[in-house]
Amino acid sequence: MRLFRERGYDKTTMRAIAAEAGVSVGNAYYYFESKEFLIQGFYDLMTHDHARDARARMAGHTEFADRLEIALVSWLDCAADYHSFASQFFRTAADPNSSLSPFSNESHPARATAVELFREVLAGSDLSSKLDAELVELLPDLLWLHLMVVVLYWVFDRTPDTERTREFVRRSTPMAARILTLSRYRVFRPIVRDAKGLIQDFILPTIGRTKS
Repeated sequence: MRLFRERGYDKTTMRAIAAEAGVSVGNAYYYFESKEFLIQGFYDLMTHDHARDARARMAGHTEFADRLEIALVSWLDCAADYHSFASQFFRTAADPNSSLSPFSNESHPARATAVELFREVLAGSDLSSKLDAELVELLPDLLWLHLMVVVLYWVFDRTPDTERTREFVRRSTPMAARILTLSRYRVFRPIVRDAKGLIQDFILPTIGRTKS
């Protein structure tokens, strides 16, 4: 990670990575086919660390807004050490054809871990049993997309301790909880059905799946 921070993503070669690790270039390629695979390994490790940390923090909390805020703040805390060079990866990750895109097939393992965490955010909350079953099925992916919005804001946040991103999380999570609570009422059900259709037809198909 130090090489990526100092040289940038494009100028960090597998030869430089091998030299830093004290191994031959051949050995480096034995473990990682390319530097993209190295970053994917980092994504996987960080996602598991985040999930573990968030689960510990959520223990004993049942309010949906609290659990969602805890999960998002946990990500910010786990990623804090990498903020200074996050923008180095953003240009590559923002390319829809890149394997480092969070929506790519290659990113499926890390994404699946994160989606499962958000499934637990909902399942352990007071809202879980009160929502439409189809909406409950869609929500983990939507909550992951919420995280992606937070990550995008975080990448460009230059306030101390990324305070603006943290404030965005504090203000957006109660709003998400209120919207979901309103979806329970009959008067909003046609809107909910339309929203589900849009999500299923246009949003979820953009998220890659593991290649067969």
